Amino acid sequence: MERRTIGAGALRAGAIGLGCMPMSWGYTRSQQDLERSLRAVHAALDTGSNLLDTADMYGPFTNELLIGRVLKERRDEAFVATKCGLLVGVDQHVVANGRPGYVRRACDASLRRLQTDVIDLYLLHRADPEVPVEETWGAMAELVTAGKVRALGLSAMGARAVRRTAPVAGVHGLHVGRYEETVRLLDRVQQVFPVAAVQAELSFWSREALDTLLPWCTTRGVGLLAAMPLGNGFLTGTLTPGQGFEPDDIRARHPRFTAEMMAANQPVVAGLRRVAARHGATPGQVALAWLLRLGHQVIPVPGAKREEWVRENARAAGLSLTPRDLAELAALPPARD
Repeated sequence: MERRTIGAGALRAGAIGLGCMPMSWGYTRSQQDLERSLRAVHAALDTGSNLLDTADMYGPFTNELLIGRVLKERRDEAFVATKCGLLVGVDQHVVANGRPGYVRRACDASLRRLQTDVIDLYLLHRADPEVPVEETWGAMAELVTAGKVRALGLSAMGARAVRRTAPVAGVHGLHVGRYEETVRLLDRVQQVFPVAAVQAELSFWSREALDTLLPWCTTRGVGLLAAMPLGNGFLTGTLTPGQGFEPDDIRARHPRFTAEMMAANQPVVAGLRRVAARHGATPGQVALAWLLRLGHQVIPVPGAKREEWVRENARAAGLSLTPRDLAELAALPPARD
């Protein structure tokens, strides 16, 4: 698989990564299966999808423990990205903690769970409003100096976007959002220590990051890890309107996954399916290939917990979209919220 460069340190990872969160967090608990998840992680390394994206809060902690079992055997093959800065309390209530002392302890704990001596990319999951972000980032930079971390990143997941309608990059009728607050945060921490990568939601139906965040990354050589690149599974074409989700699945509370909105957004999936049919591919593979064309600093990180899904996603790295494909995709109506 093609390798892509992350940050000024020229760290290299597979063009498509593996989001490990669904194995332990956020999706239907009844479908979690440790052995199946382990096979999926091994499959990712086999295919070259070696960027393993996890976090201490996933579980909490159990996702890093799972990844650690694989790293114990195959550390040299993996690019490990994990996160700190969020604590999970009673009833899954999440709070930010950016105190320097906590960041140092969190890193040491992640290293133990991951069974490794160094984390390739350490991301701040969320800035703590009670702590100047420069203090948090400074503590993270000390971890690089200490040799515990190779590079630093910032997660923009959950960043509030101001939405408007405007054409972007030649895409007709695109709903875009502005990550101005995220960019301001990035400019601040960049003064303390270089940002190697930013993680943000980016997919064929969630394109807010194209407006401000991607250009910021492009001009500075910063990697963009595209989270939820398959739209929480919607862009795979395997979900049907009204199918319902178990209460512990994040999609059960997501407005885009009501029966009405899933039905309204079927034209998006239909368009992906038409393009996929010309290549003997799947809609999800087309969605990932579309992301890969946005720039060499973009690495889609689809979440998966089954080996067959991991291998299917990896094959998208070899899918070349034609001008006809791109024109047809650009003409599709924007996703509705």
